[in-house]
Amino acid sequence: MHSVTSIHATTCLILLATVGTARAEGDAVAGEKIFAHCAPCHSTKSGENKLGPSLAGVFGRKSGMAPGYSYSSVMKGMNVTWDEDKLDEWLQGPGKFARGTKMIYSVPDEKDRQDVVAYLKTLPK
Repeated sequence: MHSVTSIHATTCLILLATVGTARAEGDAVAGEKIFAHCAPCHSTKSGENKLGPSLAGVFGRKSGMAPGYSYSSVMKGMNVTWDEDKLDEWLQGPGKFARGTKMIYSVPDEKDRQDVVAYLKTLPK
């Protein structure tokens, strides 16, 4: 039979482990508004590249693979699949994520990044 103390300690450890790995869901509507800062360089329309590649269908896509965009050799060689964690890390500092990338803009606020990622997830391919 387990003591109340050991059950309580085990429950706390499980909760702490869960909190450490849980990701708050972003707000796609708020993310679309924040994305306005990204829009001068990135389109959300498939195949429409600007200074940066189209972000249509970016979620789940491999890095350096948007059709018709001329990527840096760094991005071509990364072999990253864009998901919540990778996009969040990228938006914290593209130059830290991939030294030599063309992108210099970052999103320092965690909530803003979550919102932008939530918005990117809504974009069709």
